[in-house]
Amino acid sequence: MGYGTLACLVKEGTKSYVYNVRGGHIARTRQRSYEIAYANALAQGKTLQDAAKEANIAGGKAEKLASRHTQRILGPLSSAAWDTFEALYYGGTLLEAISRGIGTIGGSYWGGFQGEQNLGRIGYFVGSHIGSWVGGRVGLMVFDISNAAHVFINGDFIQENNVGGGDIGSIPEETINSEF
Repeated sequence: MGYGTLACLVKEGTKSYVYNVRGGHIARTRQRSYEIAYANALAQGKTLQDAAKEANIAGGKAEKLASRHTQRILGPLSSAAWDTFEALYYGGTLLEAISRGIGTIGGSYWGGFQGEQNLGRIGYFVGSHIGSWVGGRVGLMVFDISNAAHVFINGDFIQENNVGGGDIGSIPEETINSEF
């Protein structure tokens, strides 16, 4: 196993842990709210079924509130920082690293949001990972396009010398005049 593979495993493991911490917090908040609401409903003399319905509603509200309040910043930031330093380590420019980091953080947020809307906790986890990867690639594409536009605008793509380095005078006359 090479250092690159090991670094990738550490990066993905760190992201998985951080994303899972957020999901665990939300699940604990829902469970705690459910237990409190259930106990209160039973103390008020409600039936077990009515108390369970009331507790489910309270748990759902608490989950939504905890999801809104939980900062979705640590996972995407750690992922973006890692991608930024990785781009710099492999010899990229600072602008390339920043573009990749911004793409990663945007992709993590977008993927996590879309995944959570569609599939809940697992969707957030998977969406954040996929969004992080896609966002990093989009950031690199934006960098490449801006770099190409810079080269095109400045005219740096025009070379004044021949590729072979020789001039046309060194080619024998019969080669130039021959028919193909």
